[in-house]
Amino acid sequence: MANNSPIGIFDSGVGGISVWKEIVEILPNENIIYYADSKNCPYGPKTDEEIIVLSRKIVNFLISKDCKIIVIACNTATAAAISILRKEYTIPFVGLEPAVKPAALNSKTNKIGILATEGTLRGNHFKRTSETYAKNTEVNVQVGYGLVELVENNDINSENALNIVRKCINPLIKKNIDQLVLGCTHYPFLCGIIKKISGSQNINIINPAPAVASRTFELIKNNRNNYKNSFYHFYSSGDIKQLENTVKLIKNIDTQSFKFISLKS
Repeated sequence: MANNSPIGIFDSGVGGISVWKEIVEILPNENIIYYADSKNCPYGPKTDEEIIVLSRKIVNFLISKDCKIIVIACNTATAAAISILRKEYTIPFVGLEPAVKPAALNSKTNKIGILATEGTLRGNHFKRTSETYAKNTEVNVQVGYGLVELVENNDINSENALNIVRKCINPLIKKNIDQLVLGCTHYPFLCGIIKKISGSQNINIINPAPAVASRTFELIKNNRNNYKNSFYHFYSSGDIKQLENTVKLIKNIDTQSFKFISLKS
């Protein structure tokens, strides 16, 4: 593949734009194709088998677009499918997993919180990292019920959003955590509300997106785009307007030159 071949990114929906943003910052000249599977969102309640089928379909689509690397900007899809995908395809993959290691290392109370989907919390990635890096740390988990849907609907500043996020965050606050791991790429869009709720609790919020961008950089550093006229194409299996509105939440981004394509049948 040519070095100007695009980076492929996919998520169950619009949440992976939090990863796209970090990749754009560290690799500004790269062409990027983003796929939001909003038609089938959320992935969290789905079985691993269902997620693997959906992931294969998206990977085949991104390969057809000549992508040189694929970033699975979805913790749930990473947990369910990445090991299978790496066996079936030769293209390199970058995945996500809850940032248990930095949370455990930086915790003063030895109590950390993991906010994630059901699919992520039942995955082997989470179990392995917890067993390896948090042996002497109390790991408190909480499923983010309704949080993905808030972000998908661009409902991130309402009273309704505040109430839903509070129900998820308060049980973790009561556990005296000082590190909160965002185990879903949708959740960084709710950081404002999370900070408002946690208030004076002095809880450090960990967003794994920058680490994913750094890993992507490392894998393609010898195969980077030498051209400056990079493109950003966004595809959605659901409502393309939801994806466009989420991209517009990113400050200092001019979306006029972007291309948004609906795959909704």
